[in-house]
Amino acid sequence: MVTLPLATDAAVQRLRWVVNSYHQLTGRRLIDAGAPDVWLACWSAPRVIVAHGVEDDPIFFYGNELALVCFELDFTSFTRLPSRYSAEPLLREERESLLGRVHEHGFIDDYAGVRISASGQRFRITQAVVWNVFDESGERRGQAATFERWQPLSA
Repeated sequence: MVTLPLATDAAVQRLRWVVNSYHQLTGRRLIDAGAPDVWLACWSAPRVIVAHGVEDDPIFFYGNELALVCFELDFTSFTRLPSRYSAEPLLREERESLLGRVHEHGFIDDYAGVRISASGQRFRITQAVVWNVFDESGERRGQAATFERWQPLSA
């Protein structure tokens, strides 16, 4: 069981940007529009939700419960992880190309690829949506991804 992390005001604000950007760019809802608590709704969503910032080497700032299960990390460890480490070294160039496409077009909804957990377990994700995250003033604050389907791969 993964423990629900403490929701700071800053963390909730960043998560609102993730949710609102998804809706603005895709026209779809990431979580129920009537959810009274965005932190809890994203945490328990039936899909993986991750987001990283705009650092030179972007660091994850959010991963929900399913994300932490997939990547085999706790919230604190996950939110210290450069997002490039979510892909195997040979696949990082592919990942950079994907992020560039998202940066240029706002979002993509056709991504499939292989990711790697903290223990080295590889898993394939399909039908992932990856999008740019913007604040209320339109400043880009990062990128996020969501997917519902993943398949562990044998070593």
